Amino acid sequence: MKRQPANNDTLQCIGLLWLIMPICLCIGLSGCNHILSPIDAVPADQVPPQFLKKPEANKRPIDVSLLRHLPPPSYILDADDVLGVFIDGVLGNSTEAPPVTIPEPGSDLSPGIGYPIPVREDGTVSLPLIDPIPVRGLTVAQVEQLVKRRYKEDEILVDARVIVTLLRKRTYRIFVIRQDNGFSGGQGGQNGQLALANRNQGIFDRSDLSSRGSVLQLPAYENDLLNALTQTGGLPGLNAKAEVTILRGDNTQTAERFQQMQEMYSGQFDGAFENPALAESDSSITIPLRLAPGEIPNFRPADVILRDGDVVYVESRETEVYYTGGLLGGGERPLPRDYDLDILGAVALAGTGVGVAQGGGRGGFNAGASNQAPPTELTILRRLPGNRQLAMRVRLSEAVNNPAARILVAPGDTLILRYTPEEETLNTAISIFFTFGIRQLFN
Repeated sequence: MKRQPANNDTLQCIGLLWLIMPICLCIGLSGCNHILSPIDAVPADQVPPQFLKKPEANKRPIDVSLLRHLPPPSYILDADDVLGVFIDGVLGNSTEAPPVTIPEPGSDLSPGIGYPIPVREDGTVSLPLIDPIPVRGLTVAQVEQLVKRRYKEDEILVDARVIVTLLRKRTYRIFVIRQDNGFSGGQGGQNGQLALANRNQGIFDRSDLSSRGSVLQLPAYENDLLNALTQTGGLPGLNAKAEVTILRGDNTQTAERFQQMQEMYSGQFDGAFENPALAESDSSITIPLRLAPGEIPNFRPADVILRDGDVVYVESRETEVYYTGGLLGGGERPLPRDYDLDILGAVALAGTGVGVAQGGGRGGFNAGASNQAPPTELTILRRLPGNRQLAMRVRLSEAVNNPAARILVAPGDTLILRYTPEEETLNTAISIFFTFGIRQLFN
């Protein structure tokens, strides 16, 4: 018996059945990514304000004149100053020219006249034939009058010529440690161009956090934070935090900080702070370099004055990064220091990086194929104290039109971009249509 060929209606039904069955199957399995790897997230508009990052873009650079120590009208003497003293008949005589000392290059002192007499630790000077004279807190002119009066009162010299000048200012030994990798403000050339290129690529100049150290000898009334930063490269650059920490170097505060470290490492310290070496106490001061409008600086003018043995520390921003996953591809990207980065900007930056290319070329608002719907479900995982986390969910399509939904990215955040169940269903249906449907139509 000969087999009858199928008519056209039967063929069309079979082709339609082959088209409908996979679509029904994909609809039934739609959202499988969400079922197999669910993320329990809170909608962005329901997140309590205390868990959101505060805006930083409205902050402005601090007035750098606040970092300077204003000198008094006349130089005030203290220990370690060196005076030039000429006393006719005692230190030199009228038949000889007094010795003249030329100041070192770069010094603001005038040529000094007389024999060098240092100011001792107790603030006195020792001169021939009289008891030590206290000069701490006096000006050079006042010391000259005091010396004349003392020799006259002791009836050693009645009307002798006395000259007192300042030969050398006292200095303060300051240690400066910087972790901004040499790309600090004011530096240009090849390093500056490399820093700009790295910033455009969203990549830090990675290092092992080795620091640039300097030891400065700052003269009196120049021993301030502004001079210490200026002589070591200027204000901190983009790779450093917008703040400077001063660790006081006197013996009492150093011993206090050392005891605090011992208690912490032995488990007896109750406090909690990120960097144990920079614990906030009387022995350390943090000077912010950017302030919000109307914000009053939290430091006093005396805080920027550096003392002998102080350490000026500029910390790196290596840990201020955010991470990407999902359709954005795995990656780590630095956060900007002086402006805010919201989720749209973070997704846009991650959409052109190396990690995205390794993840299939999908990123941003483009799924990688012009015939598919782009992914719009973004989950932000934010770290909380106590080894906890908060998951926040944002629809990118809503964030484009609603600025309130554009959550600011905080250091340590992880951004995961995925398809919604509806987008997965639609993309699967489109893929099956182009795979099976067009072939059946041509058949």
